[in-house]
Amino acid sequence: MFMFKSNLERVVLEREYATKLQLLAKKLSDKKSKKMAALVIGTEPTKSWDENTLRQNTLDQAYSQFIVSMNDTAQDHITLADALSMQITDALRATIKRHDDTNRKQMQHFSKLLSERDRVYSDRLKYKQKYDEKCSEVELYRQKQERSADDRHAERAAKQYEQQQADMHNSKNIYLIGTAVANSVKAKFYDSDLPSLEDQFQELQTDLLIKFTKIMVHAQALESSHLDNLKSRVAAAETAFNAIAPLQDQNIFIDHNIRSFFAPPDFVFEPCGVYYDTFAQSEMSIEPAPKVYLQNRLSRCRRKLEELDPILRSKKVDVEKLGKLVPAYAQDHSLGNAEEVADNYLEADHQLTFFGTSERILTTEVETISQALGGDEGQQCPHTFKSTSFSIPTQCGYCKSTIWGLSKQGKTCKVCGISVHSKCELKVPADCPGSQGGAPRSTPHPSAGSTSQAPASRTISTITASHSRASSVSVTPTPSSFAHTDASIHLSEESSLNARVVYDYTPTSPFELAITEGQSVEVLEEDDGSGWIKVADATGGSGLVPASYIEAIDEPASVQPLQPLPTINRASKPQMGPKKNYGIPDPILSPSWVSYEHTKLTTFFFLQGEQIELTSGPSGGQSYSDDWWEGIDSSGKKGIFPSNYVREHAYADEAMVADSAAC
Repeated sequence: MFMFKSNLERVVLEREYATKLQLLAKKLSDKKSKKMAALVIGTEPTKSWDENTLRQNTLDQAYSQFIVSMNDTAQDHITLADALSMQITDALRATIKRHDDTNRKQMQHFSKLLSERDRVYSDRLKYKQKYDEKCSEVELYRQKQERSADDRHAERAAKQYEQQQADMHNSKNIYLIGTAVANSVKAKFYDSDLPSLEDQFQELQTDLLIKFTKIMVHAQALESSHLDNLKSRVAAAETAFNAIAPLQDQNIFIDHNIRSFFAPPDFVFEPCGVYYDTFAQSEMSIEPAPKVYLQNRLSRCRRKLEELDPILRSKKVDVEKLGKLVPAYAQDHSLGNAEEVADNYLEADHQLTFFGTSERILTTEVETISQALGGDEGQQCPHTFKSTSFSIPTQCGYCKSTIWGLSKQGKTCKVCGISVHSKCELKVPADCPGSQGGAPRSTPHPSAGSTSQAPASRTISTITASHSRASSVSVTPTPSSFAHTDASIHLSEESSLNARVVYDYTPTSPFELAITEGQSVEVLEEDDGSGWIKVADATGGSGLVPASYIEAIDEPASVQPLQPLPTINRASKPQMGPKKNYGIPDPILSPSWVSYEHTKLTTFFFLQGEQIELTSGPSGGQSYSDDWWEGIDSSGKKGIFPSNYVREHAYADEAMVADSAAC
């Protein structure tokens, strides 16, 4: 404020006595004439005004009286100048600094509100783009199905078309949800957040004027006590400053700045231009596959609301209590630091605002989905999925494709053991047998961490999921953690894995990439069992390389080994698997160069249908470890193999035949 500079100048002029003090009074009068109009009625008033309008402002009146008082106190002594320097100027400096800091925080809060609103708007546009892409893909698959009607691949084309339709419906549902969320957030922004922020700015301005008034009143009190002959003049200035009425001055400003305002119209569903949607434009798809997705999403939103409710109630109580403390501390400074209490109040209110936004998003999703489902919410026995890394190929319980890799590409239910891709999590029906009211699953998926007791000489086969024991991290909930959008969910599921090259490799086809020992590469596609992996180097090149020629260097922190780590014999290069074939998967073979230091036992080579006899003893067979078993193959060779690669055969006790993938 220009009053702060004026007080600094006044201290200097007081020491130079009357002549300079009169010069300062004139300068203040000029500044007042230039800036008071903007302070009283704003820079762009919507109503005509004159000098009488300015004189109605209590701050203008007090400031005018202050200038008169300065002209009348041209005979002040140096003692008064010292008092003003220590008790008035420093106080003004601190007040202005705190006001600027608080105002900056408010502006940052406003920017965050805008960013949060724009993020929701942007997510809606992303959903729209995704929906359009899915519609285009449906049209392409439809044309493909028509072309292959009499072909031997007609059935596969029909299945692909049905799956693509389901994906398109999911994209549409997500788009409709995003539209509803955007409308809800928009309404909250303009009906609640923005008015609340304006009220806070008004309160800050009121607080600034009140503190400024107190400081100036104290300045006049110093003059009154030090200069008895100027008491009458000081009393006039003191009266003027005490007469400052922030509410009255703000009403004058408001009266001269009234403008019409209309909230933006609601968002609406925009149909795709390349796909004819047979449903109504505002109707969500509730066919079997999309309905399962909606039911799971509804269940997750309700769980989030249950977690958010106690936090929201606690924040409301905090805001209410702090709101009562602010005026009490402002009136009685003996209670404590009033400024700290005011800062705490604003911070608590900001947090409540964002938690309220999360509640609005979740509530809107629940209402939108519930209305679409019409009471058909499924069994509501949700799976307890947990992010999992898969060290061996595992079939997805939904799409039946392979899950494999250490970059957390899938999730596993901690109760029933079913494993799915992260993208398939919400597509799986909520019928977990371990949940309350759930029906038992006919063929549960065993987890790698479970141990089953069986007779000593039983044969086992079949690949199952290898579940990592991921550590769970407890974090303090934040507003955004309760309302993740689908865009943020899918982004969080993508992660990269870096690896180091351990052997040189020269490509033999255009699809392969040249690598050198010690080079760092990024894994694009992990080994699907063929022995080949797709990587990218620092120059932007990408291609296939033998999976055994690289090693991971930054595995996710939550991944823990399921068994003792193998050591690689670097005396000779490992044998490469067959070239990667994207049409027919190759059999999966465990490399013979992997050994285990603590047992010196090698892993098996065995193919589908081969018999394996479990060894006996306290450390043999299934007792070898949780994830590795010991057995004897058909040639009499003794070794260990992953327990999740095999399963017990149903019709033989002493000698049984493996009937799944090779190890």
